[in-house]
Amino acid sequence: MNRAAPWWLRAATLVAGLLFLVVPLPSPIDAMRPHLLALALVYWSLEAPGRGGLATAWAAGLLADVVGGTLLGEQALRMAVLVFLVQRFRAQLRFFPLWQQSAAVGLLLINDLALMLLIRAIAGAGWPTPGVVLAPLAGLLAWPWGFLLLDALRLRHRERVGGR
Repeated sequence: MNRAAPWWLRAATLVAGLLFLVVPLPSPIDAMRPHLLALALVYWSLEAPGRGGLATAWAAGLLADVVGGTLLGEQALRMAVLVFLVQRFRAQLRFFPLWQQSAAVGLLLINDLALMLLIRAIAGAGWPTPGVVLAPLAGLLAWPWGFLLLDALRLRHRERVGGR
């Protein structure tokens, strides 16, 4: 039985995360936009750890840099660090209850925010709006719903493939 998630599901979630970066949102909400690409990478690092990991994170981050118009390599480095941390602590994160997993993802997103601010300070790039500090909270709140949705899709595919 093929236990892995289909490649198209992983790709679709990463493309959706990239597209969400450029979806126009009202100005007050735009700064606290959850980083869905990061959440998708975290999910796939937890559930399909041997499927590209750091290389996928780096490539997705480079695409996010191009799509989002940020400093080239900024999000690539941030996504690679994020996936590295998830892979490093995968054994613990995977077996946390969903609320603890959400808190851990929130901490990972705070680390991502700190890394973004550090990169921008070093590069002399402009500072983001103050509302960006709420983005990790939005990601923390979005994590359980995204996790449950992706898990249901992955398990549904596994049942369909296993039934053949």
